[in-house]
Amino acid sequence: MKRTVWITVLAVVAFLAMIIARLPASWVIPSSSKTSCTSVGGTVWDGVCNGLVAQGQAIGDISWELHGSALLTGKVIAAVMLARPGGTARANLEYGFDRHLIARDVKADLPLDPSLLPQLPANLHGRLRADLDLLRVDKRAVREVRGVIEALDLQEGPPGQSSPFGSYSITFPGGGGNPLGRLRDLGGPLSVEGSLKLTPEPGFELRTLVAARPGAPADLEQQLRYLGSPDAQGRRPFDMTATF
Repeated sequence: MKRTVWITVLAVVAFLAMIIARLPASWVIPSSSKTSCTSVGGTVWDGVCNGLVAQGQAIGDISWELHGSALLTGKVIAAVMLARPGGTARANLEYGFDRHLIARDVKADLPLDPSLLPQLPANLHGRLRADLDLLRVDKRAVREVRGVIEALDLQEGPPGQSSPFGSYSITFPGGGGNPLGRLRDLGGPLSVEGSLKLTPEPGFELRTLVAARPGAPADLEQQLRYLGSPDAQGRRPFDMTATF
């Protein structure tokens, strides 16, 4: 009798395990007025949300591979990929009961879309690339980051009438304290050198020295004069502090 009971229990557990392993993602992916997918495929462990829309913004297609064994440690660990027209982004994400989000091996190459970053000018265009070993977020603030972020071929204005602003990179070496990155230009009409500190509000502190290169548009040189008097190398200070 006992043997029959154990066989029955094991059969039920095996059945439940198969159900969980093949649980369709569409059964558990929530849909609301704020977040929705055009279609959902695959399973909870290996699935895709096509046409993700969040807060009224079209995000793209999200696919993931969830590491089930990590759930036993109270963490959700998954390899996640975002596909948008003209680019992709991928990362290994970790999220635990402490509500800390950790992203590792972040690789991104995407068109710069001001609709997803309302702090940017609406008519700013270019590409965004990222190669980060580590990104740690706590309470909406970036607490640690290590790697390089690049903004490439920036232009402002309507197509055919846009003004070039060049390309720039921020390198974060990592370490303790508020993340501090080195900002520099990668070529273009402006010579830029400075730093970007991420603050816990969340927000940032930008400190730079800017100078126009020979051949820069006359209107751009005129705008730089509003930044104040140049130093001995012809550079003018441009500082900005913001919170979100």
